[in-house]
Amino acid sequence: MPYIGELSSLLTACLWSGSSMIFAAAAERVGSVQMNIARLSFATVLLFATILIAGIGVHLSTPQALNLAVSGIVGLVFGDTFLFAAYTEIGARLAMLLMSLAPAVTAILAFIFLGEVLPFLGVLGIIVTMAGIAIVVLENPETSTSRHKMTRKGLVCGLLAALGQAAGLLFAKKAFSIGEINGFVAAFVRIIIALSIILPAALLARRITNPVRVFLNDRKALRLAVFASVMGSYLGITFSLIALKYTDVGVAATIQATPPIIMLPLSRIFHKEVHSWKTITGAFIAVAGVAILFLR
Repeated sequence: MPYIGELSSLLTACLWSGSSMIFAAAAERVGSVQMNIARLSFATVLLFATILIAGIGVHLSTPQALNLAVSGIVGLVFGDTFLFAAYTEIGARLAMLLMSLAPAVTAILAFIFLGEVLPFLGVLGIIVTMAGIAIVVLENPETSTSRHKMTRKGLVCGLLAALGQAAGLLFAKKAFSIGEINGFVAAFVRIIIALSIILPAALLARRITNPVRVFLNDRKALRLAVFASVMGSYLGITFSLIALKYTDVGVAATIQATPPIIMLPLSRIFHKEVHSWKTITGAFIAVAGVAILFLR
């Protein structure tokens, strides 16, 4: 099937756009840490069931397993923890807009650690992306009807989330470049490694409470968590890895950076947000910069 990687990336962007709004609503009800652990737990069960029922072979070399493990740690433990914090602090739309920096950060990390020299268009892409982000971040709060505004804490959390996703993407691509890996298997390894770190840490820090009691007392949060876990963690992460398997990492990262564009009409429809031309222009400039960076 032609363009399977590009189509998988586009599907990933759509899934992440919808799930991020649902995750943000659920995190406000039960907390970002509680939601992060819940969605990883749900996704682990779903992925294990998929691998078992479909009879998918789990064939991983040691280097592949190690790269996927590191990818899970930096992408899902480090990156997503800050992403959930950003959801709570500044809302899904602004958080995902900051996440559009991830491809640019990926290019910088590739230059530092892999020795990839950026051409002029690469540097231009980073500058344009940063300009788009700055336009939205510096928007006058009075021009927006959204109840979420950009804060310093939200900005820092969003940038750290982008850094984590970028590093996770590099390690995942390295695992796929070593040899054949099924996308569901790769997603399962990343998620279960992340869960094995986040859950004990949260328990020791007393950042979570009994999930059975929490979700029984808030059935709406449970429904939101399950639905968003299927969309974002189970299908979204899996298709993002399938995209890495079938297309260039830059192309995949670029298409997967489009949630800020996809989320503008969603937030207008579901949250009745009226976006200023500055917000709309900044979003398009940011994604255009990412396109310049990877489609040069």
